Amino acid sequence: MSDEIGRFVDDPLWPILVETVHSMVMYPHHKAYVAERMINTHPDITPRKLAIEMGIPLGEALVILYELRKKP
Repeated sequence: MSDEIGRFVDDPLWPILVETVHSMVMYPHHKAYVAERMINTHPDITPRKLAIEMGIPLGEALVILYELRKKP
């Protein structure tokens, strides 16, 4: 896990961000797109770069990358 994401995950407000992002209508589609297209071509993409590339909030990018990169 990158330090950029890790410092947010350790914050007590992280679960609230995750809950909020999961309630976003386009979240499942954005996550699927990142999983299918972005991660393969840019495995080390930062949350900020992903947010800019896709035009999504930084919080959504953080949650997507965390969920796709976390170890099972």
